[in-house]
Amino acid sequence: MGFWKNKKLEEMSMEEWESLCDGCGRCCLVKMEEEETSLIYYTRLACEFLDLESGECRIYNERFSNKTECLAIRDCLKNNPDWLPVSCAYRCLNEGRDLPSWHPLMQAPGVRLPRGIGVGDWAFSVRDMDLYSLDLEAHLISFEGVDGSEVRLLEEDDDEI
Repeated sequence: MGFWKNKKLEEMSMEEWESLCDGCGRCCLVKMEEEETSLIYYTRLACEFLDLESGECRIYNERFSNKTECLAIRDCLKNNPDWLPVSCAYRCLNEGRDLPSWHPLMQAPGVRLPRGIGVGDWAFSVRDMDLYSLDLEAHLISFEGVDGSEVRLLEEDDDEI
């Protein structure tokens, strides 16, 4: 039985905490919040510091001092859990759910994330873009399917926008 079934998030060692991250990179996507409803919308645009191939942050140890918009997972769970994807292990455990079946801790060592889970399959970096002049709504996506592995680009006429 996995440690995550026997421990609360706040009881985990740093090593256990870090191992919960599946490296999908979804928390590093540019998001929009609708003011009237507080709904969070994801875009297919990734933070300039996210390595799309590995799903790792290039400045992980300095992320909070170099990127003010970077999410602190513990704070996010306490104050704004909707800013984390539904498939996020931290959010799953915080909400009393189990890890997704594709999560690396649920698989044999060395098994890669299924296609579509990691943002490297469909996102692109904002590194060379001017976000202030970019039409973010043209890049809105939704995560669908039982495990959130299906990523769909939202169209302007979708009711969800």
